[in-house]
Amino acid sequence: MGAHTSRTTAVRDLRETAHAAQVRELTAAGVLEDPRWRAAFTAVPRDVFVPYFWTGRGAGHERLWAEDPDPERRARWLRGVYADTPLATRLRDGRLVSSSSQPSLMAKMLTALEPADGDDVLEIGAGTGYNAALLCHRLGDEHVTTVDLDEEITESARAHLALLGYHPAVVTGDGARGCPSRAPFDRIMVTCTLPMIPVAWLGQCRPGARILAPLSTGLIALTVRDAGFAEGRFLHTPAYFVPLRGATAAPPPTEIVEGHGLPYEMVENERFQFMLVLTDGVLHPREALDLWRREDRPGRERFGVTVSADGQWSWLDDPQGPYVWPLGDG
Repeated sequence: MGAHTSRTTAVRDLRETAHAAQVRELTAAGVLEDPRWRAAFTAVPRDVFVPYFWTGRGAGHERLWAEDPDPERRARWLRGVYADTPLATRLRDGRLVSSSSQPSLMAKMLTALEPADGDDVLEIGAGTGYNAALLCHRLGDEHVTTVDLDEEITESARAHLALLGYHPAVVTGDGARGCPSRAPFDRIMVTCTLPMIPVAWLGQCRPGARILAPLSTGLIALTVRDAGFAEGRFLHTPAYFVPLRGATAAPPPTEIVEGHGLPYEMVENERFQFMLVLTDGVLHPREALDLWRREDRPGRERFGVTVSADGQWSWLDDPQGPYVWPLGDG
């Protein structure tokens, strides 16, 4: 056996070991209880979809990649790929435009999506293609559509998927418009933060469809009644994603409270941050804090969203009120 062959075998073994360890860790964390998703994570190696990523170093960024001639930097790349963390995969002018989501959060979202055999799924935000591969393993290529605004991202995702033999519909387009040519869908899964729910999606869903989307710093799970109405509650899970391109991202809590004199521990309170961002522009930060305290410091799962022909609103406990706030520009 030559030196090159031996080195290639060693690298493959390291990748397989790291991948197996990732699946064990996710299983131990309780996010892969469904054996079908456990099988998907076992079958789909993350390193194929993240041949390089960027890591922050001081004022700049450092690129770690699979083919680095330095073995220590290659090892750092592999450790990073199989760590349970989000990874910056595409920067533009120093700004993050695409990432590979935290695997444990992906597992939670896929479980919460609740797809059944034969369901047609639309993913908004193709990213690296990793999530689409997991969906393809679970449902079959013909049932998966993934959309991204950036042709460079969709081409890369398509190539990554093809390396493992997956061929879903990878579409370049504005995710806010959905994908009418592939509709109707039973599930829509969104991997970028929204200011509000694009109404166009409802018309591309079958009645009873489920939409799972990052909103504020949480995940809203909506049930679609028809093209004019959807409603649901937030999961308890925190979620932070790159904003939907073309949409206005919610400002971070520190910007919202600047100059309003809120106690520092409240600004840092993760559950209060969620309400602060959700009601930004509607409630004054001090009003939000008073209400949050009065209502026994509610977590995300007590909040919900209604989307209708009359507009969109978020609410606490009951969509009929008394605590109801207009959402986005709805």
